[in-house]
Amino acid sequence: MTTSAELFATAKTLIPGGVNSPVRACKSVGCDPLFIARAAGSKLFTVDGDELVDFVMSWGPMLLGHAHPGVTEAARAAMLDGASYGAPCPAEVAMAQAVVDAVPGIEMVRMVNSGTEATMSALRLARGVTGKDAVIKFEGCYHGHGDAFLAAAGSGVATFGIPGTPGVPEGTVRHTLTVPYNDLDGVAALFAAHDDIAAIIVEPVAGNMGLVLPKPGFLQGLRDLATKHGALLIFDEVITGFRLAYGGAQSVFGIDPDLTCLGKIIGGGFPVGAYGGKRRFMERISPEGDIYQAGTLSGNPVAMAAGLATLAALAQADYAGLAARTESFASTLAGILADKGLPVVRNRIASIFTLFFTESPVTDFATAKTADSARYARFYAHMRGRGVNLAPSGFECAFTSFAHTDADLEKTLDAARAFAG
Repeated sequence: MTTSAELFATAKTLIPGGVNSPVRACKSVGCDPLFIARAAGSKLFTVDGDELVDFVMSWGPMLLGHAHPGVTEAARAAMLDGASYGAPCPAEVAMAQAVVDAVPGIEMVRMVNSGTEATMSALRLARGVTGKDAVIKFEGCYHGHGDAFLAAAGSGVATFGIPGTPGVPEGTVRHTLTVPYNDLDGVAALFAAHDDIAAIIVEPVAGNMGLVLPKPGFLQGLRDLATKHGALLIFDEVITGFRLAYGGAQSVFGIDPDLTCLGKIIGGGFPVGAYGGKRRFMERISPEGDIYQAGTLSGNPVAMAAGLATLAALAQADYAGLAARTESFASTLAGILADKGLPVVRNRIASIFTLFFTESPVTDFATAKTADSARYARFYAHMRGRGVNLAPSGFECAFTSFAHTDADLEKTLDAARAFAG
């Protein structure tokens, strides 16, 4: 098996759909997936011998670029001492200190192995602390594949147009209350109608229906409503944590959540997640408290070493410079498409952006779904054919990194100039 086509054909006989995460199948853009042999900096290299400028960046975390030398060396050195102990190690204490120092809303933190595990655990904690069952989530926001979160989820669920909850007991999602993103009045109405709400969970900047920014006052309004009604405010910063800024979205917007979920970036590319928050809540987690959560590989030395090297580099990084480069690039890219007479809306913050093929401003899931998915599929295929890797779904984001060069960006703009629409 030497080509992507051969690998995919075999994979489909062994793995459901031939992939280990659904959007990778590229079904919504009418393509078969590319199999990656290696990655370096801003580039992916396929088993077919193709080189692509990457704007997926492992769905966000590779802010320093793929195979960053400092991160790779730290992981290699840690691995020589053993990949997993199932016991405490010094690196997890150092990582906990780094996260607590960086993220304003985190006073204590527990390491886990994925963003999904982080959000599931944070919700369990919120329910245990409040003694209530219901959770408010926003249409189009994706918080991993935990049962409680698949109602009105974005990302892959939106891409495939499935109901989101087959296999999930009705009683599980009965406690999930959904409302449009940016709709404060809708949140207030839910609190008025329900007295059993344990938490509000929100992506402070939504990244799984494409990039959608919070309207002015939205996040503070959530903070105020949660406090008023005795619910916890959970920020899902799996995408935004350490990418929007070193302190995450909460440091950018000045909001103080009760709990925060992290993932992706704090492992430097290794499987990792974390949830943390106010000490009075986190002390309820076993073995300190009575709310149980566990994981054999949590805080494993390799992921911790890679994460520490990543955070050390990011602590010195020029976030403002990358944001300015990304704004110039995304604006120019949108302008190229608009000059062709194509309807295009550009949403951007920091080093994240999405281009929606629509005339409507995109402020929630309903407006995100007005985008022309068929045109996005043509754009994806066109760009991939010219050596540019975009997300294989219009309900995702594009990510730049400190490794992207001016030549990478110009190559991408030139490819867009050749798009027929």
